[in-house]
Amino acid sequence: MLILIYFVTFIVIAAFLLYLFGYGYLFSGISKTYLRGRSTAYIDDGKLFTSNIIKTASPKIWEESSDYNKTNLPKNIVDDLIHANTAAFIVVKDGKLVHEQYWNGYNQLSHTNSFSMTKAITVMLLGKAIEEGKVNSIDDLFSDYFDEFKTKGFGRSLTLKNLAQMEAGLNWDEDYKNPFLPTAKAYYGRSLMKATFSRKFKEKPGERFEYQSGATQLLGFALKKALNQTLASYLSEKFWIPLGMEQNAEWSTDESGMEKTYCCIHSNARDFAKLGQLFLDDGKVDGEQILNLDFINQMKTPTEKSEEIYGMGFWINYDNPVKHYYFLGLQGQYIIMVPEHNMVIVRTGSYNNLPKNDRGRPDQVKFLVNEMVKLF
Repeated sequence: MLILIYFVTFIVIAAFLLYLFGYGYLFSGISKTYLRGRSTAYIDDGKLFTSNIIKTASPKIWEESSDYNKTNLPKNIVDDLIHANTAAFIVVKDGKLVHEQYWNGYNQLSHTNSFSMTKAITVMLLGKAIEEGKVNSIDDLFSDYFDEFKTKGFGRSLTLKNLAQMEAGLNWDEDYKNPFLPTAKAYYGRSLMKATFSRKFKEKPGERFEYQSGATQLLGFALKKALNQTLASYLSEKFWIPLGMEQNAEWSTDESGMEKTYCCIHSNARDFAKLGQLFLDDGKVDGEQILNLDFINQMKTPTEKSEEIYGMGFWINYDNPVKHYYFLGLQGQYIIMVPEHNMVIVRTGSYNNLPKNDRGRPDQVKFLVNEMVKLF
């Protein structure tokens, strides 16, 4: 009995100290992962978080090619996709579906977590806001939106472009599995503002490329202030409805209703493919320009500081014989654009410990691109 009392007392004191030192979010993380048999975030966790709805209005069903699903994927590709615990795999060629396949109980209606593919969507919103004059310029200072950054050392020179290009200079360790690091706090915590605004700067913005979820979340805060509406509603008006998305989507939020702009739009593979097609079509839908072409070119132009692997929200591989650029999310969420072949490839799933080459890009992306252009 005495041992039980000591144990309960220890737990109570430990819980108090965790909350006292800002680690109360760990209890949320534990309830959403370990108590559900998981060790980290996963593609089906959207229902566990509050969210804002990204509404569609007049769904347009993908047109199927005359060769739709007539070509069986070779064994080496199927084996790779199955090994990667793939949920959905879609190939669009010349604006039409040519291949669509699902595994592990997923189907055309299944919503899965985009993870960091959302970073490119957030940058798209920036481009639209600039086009509409709601944001003055990509070179706006972040401190013009939040005065507290004017007295925050390096923070006073931080621009929206620095945030979009991952050159923010934040003290931010991009580790999803360590529960004590900032990405976990942003993902499971109650306040995105506390998780990001509390971070210090370790170097001057614009000096060095370093992929950081905190950078895109800060960009989201600036956008929210400039737009004076939820980012989900703006995304709905400017992209989801014009693109004729087949389903509403959900964008995970913190307790204040702020979207996780570095992450967490939950949608289906067919609608993700429409985002890719928008870029192949140079920002046009049915002849209407819904995203400025100059801004699109900025997004897909690799930066010198990233050593030519990242633009603004997009990962880029122009050194591969088949050039491509892509949305990339944790555990292998991809929307890949292959301009020379007018092709979009979408893959969703749960590829834990996703293999990457020495430049930080997933090996599987290049493999799928090189193989798909041979087939279609």
